[in-house]
Amino acid sequence: MKGVLAVVLAGGKGSRLEPLTRDRAKPAVPFGGIYRIIDFALSNCLNSGIRQMLVLTQYKAMSLDRHINLGWRRFFCWELGEFIDIVPPQQRIDEHWYQGTADAVYQNIYAIEKHHPQYVVILAGDHIYKMNYRTMVEYHQAKNADLTIAALRVPRDDARQFGVIEVDADDRIVGFEEKPPEPKPIPGDDGHCLASMGIYVFNARFLFEQLCHDATDPGSAHDFGRNIIPSVIRDYRVFAFPFRDENRKEDAYWRDVGTIDAYYDANMDLVEIDPQLNLYDADWPIRTYQPILPPPKFVFGSDPDSARRGQAIDSVVCQGTIISGGTVKRCIVGPRVRVNSYASVEESILFQGVSVGRHARVRRAILDKGVRIPEGVEIGFDPELDRQRGFTVSDGGIVVIPKGSGVELLNAATASCHV
Repeated sequence: MKGVLAVVLAGGKGSRLEPLTRDRAKPAVPFGGIYRIIDFALSNCLNSGIRQMLVLTQYKAMSLDRHINLGWRRFFCWELGEFIDIVPPQQRIDEHWYQGTADAVYQNIYAIEKHHPQYVVILAGDHIYKMNYRTMVEYHQAKNADLTIAALRVPRDDARQFGVIEVDADDRIVGFEEKPPEPKPIPGDDGHCLASMGIYVFNARFLFEQLCHDATDPGSAHDFGRNIIPSVIRDYRVFAFPFRDENRKEDAYWRDVGTIDAYYDANMDLVEIDPQLNLYDADWPIRTYQPILPPPKFVFGSDPDSARRGQAIDSVVCQGTIISGGTVKRCIVGPRVRVNSYASVEESILFQGVSVGRHARVRRAILDKGVRIPEGVEIGFDPELDRQRGFTVSDGGIVVIPKGSGVELLNAATASCHV
Protein backbone atom coordinates (compact mmCIF):
# COMPACT_ATOMS: atom_id res chain seq x y z
CA MET A 1 0.00 0.00 0.00
CA LYS A 2 2.89 2.38 -0.65
CA GLY A 3 1.64 5.53 -2.27
CA VAL A 4 -1.66 5.37 -0.37
CA LEU A 5 -2.47 8.08 2.17
CA ALA A 6 -5.54 7.95 4.43
CA VAL A 7 -7.33 11.15 5.45
CA VAL A 8 -9.64 10.56 8.41
CA LEU A 9 -12.32 13.20 8.94
CA ALA A 10 -12.64 13.42 12.73
CA GLY A 11 -13.92 16.92 13.35
CA GLY A 12 -17.68 16.44 13.65
CA LYS A 13 -19.58 18.06 16.53
CA GLY A 14 -21.80 15.03 17.08
CA SER A 15 -24.59 17.23 18.41
CA ARG A 16 -27.12 14.38 18.27
CA LEU A 17 -24.94 12.44 20.72
CA GLU A 18 -25.05 15.07 23.40
CA PRO A 19 -24.38 15.05 26.31
CA LEU A 20 -21.70 12.44 25.43
CA THR A 21 -20.15 14.97 23.03
CA ARG A 22 -20.43 17.91 25.40
CA ASP A 23 -16.71 17.73 26.22
CA ARG A 24 -15.34 15.53 23.41
CA ALA A 25 -15.53 15.07 19.66
CA LYS A 26 -17.80 12.31 18.38
CA PRO A 27 -14.88 10.08 17.21
CA ALA A 28 -13.49 10.22 20.77
CA VAL A 29 -16.65 8.87 22.44
CA PRO A 30 -15.89 5.56 24.20
CA PHE A 31 -17.33 2.41 22.63
CA GLY A 32 -17.38 -1.21 23.71
CA GLY A 33 -15.68 -0.57 27.03
CA ILE A 34 -12.05 0.11 26.10
CA TYR A 35 -12.32 1.55 22.57
CA ARG A 36 -13.06 4.94 21.08
CA ILE A 37 -15.23 5.22 17.97
CA ILE A 38 -12.29 6.34 15.83
CA ASP A 39 -10.36 3.15 16.68
CA PHE A 40 -12.38 1.22 14.09
CA ALA A 41 -11.41 3.40 11.11
CA LEU A 42 -7.78 3.58 12.28
CA SER A 43 -7.61 -0.19 12.86
CA ASN A 44 -9.07 -0.79 9.40
CA CYS A 45 -6.27 1.36 7.96
CA LEU A 46 -3.55 -0.45 9.88
CA ASN A 47 -4.96 -3.91 9.12
CA SER A 48 -5.23 -2.92 5.43
CA GLY A 49 -1.56 -1.97 5.27
CA ILE A 50 -2.10 1.80 5.16
CA ARG A 51 0.64 3.29 7.29
CA GLN A 52 0.36 6.96 6.39
CA MET A 53 -2.59 8.73 8.01
CA LEU A 54 -3.75 12.29 8.56
CA VAL A 55 -6.47 12.78 11.17
CA LEU A 56 -8.32 16.06 10.60
CA THR A 57 -9.77 17.38 13.86
CA GLN A 58 -11.89 20.43 14.63
CA TYR A 59 -14.29 20.57 17.58
CA LYS A 60 -13.35 19.67 21.18
CA ALA A 61 -10.37 17.66 20.05
CA MET A 62 -8.29 17.48 23.24
CA SER A 63 -9.39 14.00 24.35
CA LEU A 64 -9.11 12.71 20.77
CA ASP A 65 -5.58 14.12 20.46
CA ARG A 66 -4.59 12.54 23.77
CA HIS A 67 -6.05 9.17 22.81
CA ILE A 68 -4.17 9.03 19.50
CA ASN A 69 -0.92 10.20 21.07
CA LEU A 70 -1.13 7.62 23.85
CA GLY A 71 -2.48 4.67 21.92
CA TRP A 72 -1.59 4.97 18.25
CA ARG A 73 1.80 6.52 17.59
CA ARG A 74 3.59 3.40 18.82
CA PHE A 75 2.33 1.42 15.82
CA PHE A 76 4.29 3.53 13.31
CA CYS A 77 7.97 3.66 12.40
CA TRP A 78 8.82 7.21 11.43
CA GLU A 79 12.16 6.20 9.95
CA LEU A 80 10.31 4.06 7.39
CA GLY A 81 8.01 6.88 6.36
CA GLU A 82 5.08 5.69 8.47
CA PHE A 83 3.06 8.20 10.47
CA ILE A 84 -0.23 9.20 12.01
CA ASP A 85 -0.46 12.98 12.21
CA ILE A 86 -3.18 14.94 13.97
CA VAL A 87 -3.99 18.01 11.86
CA PRO A 88 -6.02 20.72 13.61
CA PRO A 89 -7.70 23.51 11.62
CA GLN A 90 -4.93 25.89 10.56
CA GLN A 91 -6.87 28.42 8.49
CA ARG A 92 -4.02 28.15 6.00
CA ILE A 93 -6.31 28.99 3.07
CA ASP A 94 -9.11 31.02 4.65
CA GLU A 95 -10.11 32.29 8.06
CA HIS A 96 -13.05 30.02 8.79
CA TRP A 97 -13.91 26.61 10.17
CA TYR A 98 -14.37 23.76 7.71
CA GLN A 99 -17.46 24.46 5.63
CA GLY A 100 -17.99 20.85 4.52
CA THR A 101 -16.20 17.56 4.06
CA ALA A 102 -14.56 18.67 0.81
CA ASP A 103 -13.49 21.98 2.34
CA ALA A 104 -11.88 20.11 5.26
CA VAL A 105 -9.67 18.23 2.81
CA TYR A 106 -9.10 21.28 0.59
CA GLN A 107 -7.83 23.36 3.50
CA ASN A 108 -5.25 20.62 4.14
CA ILE A 109 -4.06 20.11 0.57
CA TYR A 110 -0.60 21.28 1.59
CA ALA A 111 -0.33 18.57 4.27
CA ILE A 112 -1.46 15.92 1.77
CA GLU A 113 0.64 17.03 -1.19
CA LYS A 114 3.93 17.08 0.72
CA HIS A 115 3.73 13.28 1.10
CA HIS A 116 3.29 12.79 -2.70
CA PRO A 117 0.59 10.09 -2.53
CA GLN A 118 -0.68 8.37 -5.64
CA TYR A 119 -4.02 7.55 -4.03
CA VAL A 120 -5.93 9.23 -1.21
CA VAL A 121 -8.42 7.24 0.88
CA ILE A 122 -10.92 9.54 2.61
CA LEU A 123 -12.76 8.16 5.64
CA ALA A 124 -15.14 9.25 8.36
CA GLY A 125 -13.85 8.65 11.86
CA ASP A 126 -17.24 8.08 13.47
CA HIS A 127 -18.62 4.78 12.12
CA ILE A 128 -18.40 1.24 13.53
CA TYR A 129 -17.38 -1.42 11.00
CA LYS A 130 -14.52 -3.62 9.81
CA MET A 131 -13.36 -3.25 6.23
CA ASN A 132 -10.24 -3.99 4.19
CA TYR A 133 -9.37 -0.80 2.31
CA ARG A 134 -6.62 -2.64 0.40
CA THR A 135 -9.30 -4.56 -1.51
CA MET A 136 -11.04 -1.30 -2.37
CA VAL A 137 -7.81 0.32 -3.60
CA GLU A 138 -7.07 -2.74 -5.76
CA TYR A 139 -10.61 -2.55 -7.16
CA HIS A 140 -10.05 1.15 -7.91
CA GLN A 141 -6.85 0.32 -9.77
CA ALA A 142 -8.43 -2.53 -11.72
CA LYS A 143 -11.27 -0.26 -12.87
CA ASN A 144 -8.80 2.47 -13.84
CA ALA A 145 -11.08 4.76 -11.86
CA ASP A 146 -10.68 8.41 -10.98
CA LEU A 147 -12.89 7.98 -7.92
CA THR A 148 -14.30 4.90 -6.18
CA ILE A 149 -17.05 5.08 -3.55
CA ALA A 150 -17.75 2.32 -1.04
CA ALA A 151 -21.41 1.33 -1.27
CA LEU A 152 -23.74 -0.37 1.19
CA ARG A 153 -27.10 -1.99 0.50
CA VAL A 154 -29.66 -0.42 2.86
CA PRO A 155 -33.46 -0.60 3.28
CA ARG A 156 -35.18 2.02 1.17
CA ASP A 157 -36.83 3.62 4.23
CA ASP A 158 -33.37 4.28 5.71
CA ALA A 159 -31.81 5.57 2.50
CA ARG A 160 -33.06 9.13 2.97
CA GLN A 161 -30.15 9.80 5.33
CA PHE A 162 -27.51 8.66 2.82
CA GLY A 163 -26.17 9.58 -0.57
CA VAL A 164 -27.99 7.20 -2.94
CA ILE A 165 -26.07 5.68 -5.83
CA GLU A 166 -27.24 4.43 -9.24
CA VAL A 167 -24.90 2.11 -11.13
CA ASP A 168 -24.80 0.37 -14.50
CA ALA A 169 -24.00 -3.29 -15.13
CA ASP A 170 -20.27 -2.60 -14.65
CA ASP A 171 -20.82 -0.83 -11.28
CA ARG A 172 -19.97 2.50 -12.86
CA ILE A 173 -21.92 5.25 -11.11
CA VAL A 174 -24.44 6.92 -13.41
CA GLY A 175 -26.48 8.76 -10.80
CA PHE A 176 -26.00 10.15 -7.31
CA GLU A 177 -28.35 12.06 -5.03
CA GLU A 178 -27.54 13.21 -1.50
CA LYS A 179 -30.26 12.42 1.07
CA PRO A 180 -33.13 12.27 -1.43
CA PRO A 181 -36.75 12.43 -0.18
CA GLU A 182 -37.64 9.59 -2.57
CA PRO A 183 -34.58 7.31 -2.92
CA LYS A 184 -34.26 5.35 -6.13
CA PRO A 185 -34.19 1.59 -5.42
CA ILE A 186 -31.77 -0.98 -6.76
CA PRO A 187 -33.13 -2.32 -10.08
CA GLY A 188 -35.04 -5.51 -9.36
CA ASP A 189 -35.06 -4.84 -5.61
CA ASP A 190 -37.62 -2.18 -4.75
CA GLY A 191 -37.03 -2.57 -1.00
CA HIS A 192 -33.36 -1.56 -0.99
CA CYS A 193 -31.07 1.20 -2.21
CA LEU A 194 -27.35 1.46 -2.79
CA ALA A 195 -25.96 4.01 -0.33
CA SER A 196 -22.63 5.79 -0.12
CA MET A 197 -20.66 4.96 3.03
CA GLY A 198 -18.64 8.17 2.85
CA ILE A 199 -15.49 6.15 2.04
CA TYR A 200 -13.67 7.34 -1.07
CA VAL A 201 -10.55 6.38 -3.02
CA PHE A 202 -9.30 9.21 -5.22
CA ASN A 203 -6.43 9.44 -7.62
CA ALA A 204 -4.49 12.14 -5.80
CA ARG A 205 -4.07 14.51 -8.73
CA PHE A 206 -7.75 14.17 -9.65
CA LEU A 207 -8.71 14.95 -6.05
CA PHE A 208 -6.59 18.11 -5.96
CA GLU A 209 -8.06 19.35 -9.24
CA GLN A 210 -11.66 18.82 -8.12
CA LEU A 211 -11.11 20.41 -4.71
CA CYS A 212 -9.51 23.50 -6.22
CA HIS A 213 -12.32 23.82 -8.76
CA ASP A 214 -14.98 23.42 -6.05
CA ALA A 215 -13.29 26.00 -3.82
CA THR A 216 -13.82 28.69 -6.48
CA ASP A 217 -17.59 28.02 -6.69
CA PRO A 218 -19.38 30.50 -4.40
CA GLY A 219 -22.59 28.51 -4.62
CA SER A 220 -21.06 25.24 -3.44
CA ALA A 221 -21.55 23.75 0.03
CA HIS A 222 -18.02 22.32 -0.41
CA ASP A 223 -19.18 18.82 0.41
CA PHE A 224 -18.25 15.55 -1.30
CA GLY A 225 -21.78 14.19 -1.36
CA ARG A 226 -23.59 17.36 -2.33
CA ASN A 227 -21.10 18.85 -4.76
CA ILE A 228 -17.97 16.94 -5.73
CA ILE A 229 -19.52 13.57 -6.59
CA PRO A 230 -22.53 14.84 -8.62
CA SER A 231 -20.18 17.09 -10.61
CA VAL A 232 -17.84 14.30 -11.77
CA ILE A 233 -19.97 11.22 -12.44
CA ARG A 234 -20.82 12.21 -16.03
CA ASP A 235 -17.34 13.04 -17.34
CA TYR A 236 -15.02 10.85 -15.25
CA ARG A 237 -14.63 7.22 -14.27
CA VAL A 238 -16.47 6.91 -10.98
CA PHE A 239 -17.27 3.44 -9.62
CA ALA A 240 -19.10 1.89 -6.67
CA PHE A 241 -17.26 -0.66 -4.55
CA PRO A 242 -19.56 -3.13 -2.74
CA PHE A 243 -18.85 -3.16 0.99
CA ARG A 244 -17.09 -6.34 2.07
CA ASP A 245 -17.30 -6.96 5.79
CA GLU A 246 -14.27 -8.38 7.62
CA ASN A 247 -16.38 -9.83 10.46
CA ARG A 248 -16.83 -13.02 8.44
CA LYS A 249 -20.55 -13.09 9.21
CA GLU A 250 -23.43 -13.66 6.84
CA ASP A 251 -24.73 -10.10 7.23
CA ALA A 252 -22.42 -7.12 6.83
CA TYR A 253 -22.02 -4.96 9.93
CA TRP A 254 -21.86 -1.17 9.61
CA ARG A 255 -23.29 1.28 12.13
CA ASP A 256 -23.61 5.03 12.18
CA VAL A 257 -23.74 5.71 15.92
CA GLY A 258 -24.86 9.30 15.48
CA THR A 259 -27.74 9.26 17.97
CA ILE A 260 -28.00 8.13 21.57
CA ASP A 261 -30.29 5.23 20.66
CA ALA A 262 -28.11 4.08 17.74
CA TYR A 263 -25.02 4.32 19.94
CA TYR A 264 -26.70 2.37 22.74
CA ASP A 265 -27.95 -0.35 20.39
CA ALA A 266 -24.52 -0.80 18.80
CA ASN A 267 -22.94 -1.27 22.23
CA MET A 268 -25.64 -3.72 23.27
CA ASP A 269 -24.90 -5.75 20.13
CA LEU A 270 -21.60 -6.69 21.79
CA VAL A 271 -23.14 -8.57 24.72
CA GLU A 272 -24.96 -11.05 22.48
CA ILE A 273 -23.70 -14.64 22.51
CA ASP A 274 -22.45 -14.40 18.93
CA PRO A 275 -22.42 -10.70 17.99
CA GLN A 276 -22.17 -9.60 14.37
CA LEU A 277 -19.28 -7.32 15.28
CA ASN A 278 -16.49 -9.72 16.19
CA LEU A 279 -13.98 -8.06 18.52
CA TYR A 280 -12.19 -11.35 19.21
CA ASP A 281 -10.90 -11.93 15.67
CA ALA A 282 -7.10 -12.18 15.88
CA ASP A 283 -6.88 -11.75 12.09
CA TRP A 284 -8.52 -8.31 12.23
CA PRO A 285 -7.76 -6.79 15.65
CA ILE A 286 -9.25 -3.51 16.78
CA ARG A 287 -6.44 -1.58 18.42
CA THR A 288 -6.69 1.14 21.04
CA TYR A 289 -4.93 2.69 24.00
CA GLN A 290 -4.64 0.12 26.79
CA PRO A 291 -3.97 1.66 30.21
CA ILE A 292 -1.86 -0.33 32.65
CA LEU A 293 -4.52 -1.66 35.00
CA PRO A 294 -5.08 -4.89 36.95
CA PRO A 295 -7.62 -7.44 35.70
CA PRO A 296 -11.28 -7.14 36.74
CA LYS A 297 -12.28 -8.65 40.06
CA PHE A 298 -15.56 -10.06 41.43
CA VAL A 299 -15.88 -10.36 45.21
CA PHE A 300 -18.27 -11.58 47.91
CA GLY A 301 -19.34 -14.62 45.91
CA SER A 302 -18.91 -16.83 48.98
CA ASP A 303 -20.90 -14.58 51.29
CA PRO A 304 -23.78 -16.53 52.93
CA ASP A 305 -26.03 -13.58 52.11
CA SER A 306 -27.10 -14.57 48.58
CA ALA A 307 -28.17 -11.00 47.77
CA ARG A 308 -24.56 -9.86 48.12
CA ARG A 309 -22.64 -11.46 45.29
CA GLY A 310 -20.24 -9.84 42.87
CA GLN A 311 -21.26 -11.13 39.44
CA ALA A 312 -21.54 -10.10 35.80
CA ILE A 313 -23.93 -11.90 33.46
CA ASP A 314 -23.85 -11.54 29.64
CA SER A 315 -21.61 -8.50 30.00
CA VAL A 316 -18.31 -7.01 28.86
CA VAL A 317 -16.17 -6.06 31.87
CA CYS A 318 -12.92 -4.14 31.38
CA GLN A 319 -9.68 -4.11 33.31
CA GLY A 320 -9.38 -2.38 36.66
CA THR A 321 -13.06 -2.91 37.49
CA ILE A 322 -14.28 -4.33 40.80
CA ILE A 323 -17.76 -5.82 41.05
CA SER A 324 -17.92 -5.71 44.83
CA GLY A 325 -21.02 -7.58 45.88
CA GLY A 326 -23.24 -6.09 43.16
CA THR A 327 -24.85 -7.61 40.07
CA VAL A 328 -24.30 -6.56 36.47
CA LYS A 329 -26.50 -7.93 33.66
CA ARG A 330 -26.16 -7.23 29.92
CA CYS A 331 -23.83 -4.29 30.40
CA ILE A 332 -20.72 -2.73 28.93
CA VAL A 333 -18.53 -1.91 31.93
CA GLY A 334 -15.52 0.29 31.23
CA PRO A 335 -12.17 0.43 33.06
CA ARG A 336 -11.85 1.26 36.77
CA VAL A 337 -15.57 0.95 37.50
CA ARG A 338 -16.82 -0.07 40.93
CA VAL A 339 -20.24 -1.62 41.57
CA ASN A 340 -20.83 -1.88 45.30
CA SER A 341 -22.76 -4.36 47.43
CA TYR A 342 -26.43 -5.04 46.70
CA ALA A 343 -26.35 -2.70 43.67
CA SER A 344 -28.02 -3.81 40.44
CA VAL A 345 -27.01 -2.56 36.98
CA GLU A 346 -28.88 -3.84 33.92
CA GLU A 347 -28.63 -3.15 30.18
CA SER A 348 -26.38 -0.14 30.74
CA ILE A 349 -23.09 1.35 29.55
CA LEU A 350 -20.67 2.48 32.25
CA PHE A 351 -17.70 4.60 31.18
CA GLN A 352 -14.34 4.69 32.91
CA GLY A 353 -14.28 5.51 36.61
CA VAL A 354 -18.02 5.17 37.30
CA SER A 355 -19.01 4.23 40.84
CA VAL A 356 -22.39 2.71 41.71
CA GLY A 357 -23.27 2.90 45.41
CA ARG A 358 -24.70 0.21 47.64
CA HIS A 359 -28.34 -0.69 47.01
CA ALA A 360 -28.48 1.57 43.92
CA ARG A 361 -30.39 0.39 40.85
CA VAL A 362 -29.51 1.39 37.29
CA ARG A 363 -31.38 0.27 34.19
CA ARG A 364 -31.03 1.21 30.48
CA ALA A 365 -28.63 4.06 31.16
CA ILE A 366 -25.35 5.47 29.91
CA LEU A 367 -23.14 6.80 32.71
CA ASP A 368 -20.33 9.02 31.46
CA LYS A 369 -16.79 9.08 32.78
CA GLY A 370 -16.47 9.46 36.54
CA VAL A 371 -20.20 9.56 37.32
CA ARG A 372 -20.97 8.55 40.91
CA ILE A 373 -24.37 7.04 41.71
CA PRO A 374 -25.06 7.47 45.44
CA GLU A 375 -26.32 4.76 47.74
CA GLY A 376 -29.92 3.73 47.12
CA VAL A 377 -30.55 5.90 44.06
CA GLU A 378 -32.60 4.53 41.15
CA ILE A 379 -31.82 5.53 37.56
CA GLY A 380 -33.86 4.48 34.53
CA PHE A 381 -37.07 3.45 36.30
CA ASP A 382 -38.97 6.77 36.12
CA PRO A 383 -38.23 8.78 32.94
CA GLU A 384 -40.02 11.91 34.18
CA LEU A 385 -38.05 11.91 37.41
CA ASP A 386 -34.82 11.43 35.45
CA ARG A 387 -35.70 14.42 33.26
CA GLN A 388 -36.46 16.51 36.35
CA ARG A 389 -33.00 15.66 37.61
CA GLY A 390 -31.62 17.31 34.48
CA PHE A 391 -30.59 14.11 32.71
CA THR A 392 -31.11 13.39 29.01
CA VAL A 393 -33.70 10.72 28.18
CA SER A 394 -33.61 9.58 24.55
CA ASP A 395 -36.61 8.75 22.37
CA GLY A 396 -35.91 5.10 23.14
CA GLY A 397 -35.94 5.70 26.88
CA ILE A 398 -32.16 5.61 27.47
CA VAL A 399 -31.05 7.81 30.38
CA VAL A 400 -27.72 9.60 29.86
CA ILE A 401 -25.88 11.04 32.86
CA PRO A 402 -23.03 13.32 31.72
CA LYS A 403 -19.62 13.91 33.19
CA GLY A 404 -19.69 16.12 36.26
CA SER A 405 -22.83 14.50 37.69
CA GLY A 406 -21.46 13.44 41.04
CA VAL A 407 -22.68 12.67 44.52
CA GLU A 408 -23.65 16.24 45.34
CA LEU A 409 -25.75 16.76 42.21
CA LEU A 410 -27.59 13.47 42.53
CA ASN A 411 -28.09 13.81 46.27
CA ALA A 412 -29.66 17.24 45.83
CA ALA A 413 -32.02 15.97 43.17
CA THR A 414 -32.88 12.56 44.54
CA ALA A 415 -32.94 12.74 48.32
CA SER A 416 -36.37 11.10 48.37
CA CYS A 417 -35.08 8.11 46.37
CA HIS A 418 -32.68 6.77 48.98
CA VAL A 419 -33.56 3.42 50.54
